Amino acid sequence: MSEKIRRRRTVARHGQLRSPGPISQLLKIIGVALAVVLVSGVSVSAFVVSDLYGTATADAVELEDQKPIPPDISEFEGGFDMLLVGTDTCEEAYAQLFGDRCSGDDAEGNLNDVNILLHVSEEPRRITAVSFPRDLMLEIPECTRADGSTTSAMSKQPLNSAYMDGGLNCVAKTISNVTGQDIEFAASVTFGGVIEITNSIGGVDVCLATPIKDRYTGLDMAAGTHNIMGLEALQFLRTRHGVGDGSDLGRIGNQQQYMSSLSRKLISGEVLGNVPTMLRLANTALSNLEASTSLTNPMTIVQIALAVKDVPFEDIVFLQYPTYEDPDDPNKVVADTTSAQLMWDAINANQQLQITHENTENDGVVVQEPVAPAPDGTATEAPAPTDTAVALPDSIKGNSAAQQTCSNGNVRE
Repeated sequence: MSEKIRRRRTVARHGQLRSPGPISQLLKIIGVALAVVLVSGVSVSAFVVSDLYGTATADAVELEDQKPIPPDISEFEGGFDMLLVGTDTCEEAYAQLFGDRCSGDDAEGNLNDVNILLHVSEEPRRITAVSFPRDLMLEIPECTRADGSTTSAMSKQPLNSAYMDGGLNCVAKTISNVTGQDIEFAASVTFGGVIEITNSIGGVDVCLATPIKDRYTGLDMAAGTHNIMGLEALQFLRTRHGVGDGSDLGRIGNQQQYMSSLSRKLISGEVLGNVPTMLRLANTALSNLEASTSLTNPMTIVQIALAVKDVPFEDIVFLQYPTYEDPDDPNKVVADTTSAQLMWDAINANQQLQITHENTENDGVVVQEPVAPAPDGTATEAPAPTDTAVALPDSIKGNSAAQQTCSNGNVRE
């Protein structure tokens, strides 16, 4: 690779970049929201396409303990939270791509394999996306299913069992319980939807610092930059054994690289400036969407768009929920509640976040120099933290959308 790869300390700067053109400003929410959630296949931006709106709300899910949604989302004290979930549903059109997952002993049930809690702060607006490991062991509360029946509470189960037991509502209730965050909005989609959505925009560019070979997903990629779509995109997002130490935590870092890369592609105008592509993208996303009833008001969606349309890449931060190895099972993890509380305190206080974790060979990605270009095409250096920045514990991994990361493949030269 021509660019130098090295470890570095990252920080999310909370300043405003030069204002791009009015069209990209208006549509920026589409790039931001889609970039954050494409791993789970959900596009908040698609709701704004009113001709397609009814498709998204036909099977809306009621969230338990849902507080009334105010007429104006600016009334949310401290901002609002949106849960984005990706499930491994074995749809007929894609089942053959999942191997034993859809034909072997594990073929029953749908698991929430991707879980992202998106927090949008009050003014100044900042976006923080926190990814939760699928193998996080935690308490699953009693949940109400769509048919009105209830599930039994469980003291310790993996997070990715919540959807199978109680649907989207149960995932939201479980994550709300472990974080203390009120979840106002939620949506989910299948991995098949990820394939269709990625195809609709002509693929996404991803960077590999070293090659990836993963016999479990069938992914085999050389070092360098690749445009991925279809099955290869799904393999890239699902690969665990191919990056870092082969854990789900490494996979999360790899998925976040994908989300950052997608946001840069969309904001560049290649997608947002193409109306037919955007309509195709919206239609595809809505056809694969399951939403909460709180997302059934078009005006609410427009307000969400307006709330985040001016947030620059440096203020869009991807974090991994901090964990420890489960003492009862080395293949599972449990919450690092002390670090997590420090993280949520900083997020809810709308403070600048300084990421102190320095990536190692065990992580799913490394940081590439230079960092991502600004909207005017010029390269930018990672900004220094301000005096008021909150240094997160080094157990919390992450990066901002302004930074270019590359997959830390399992094939070493």
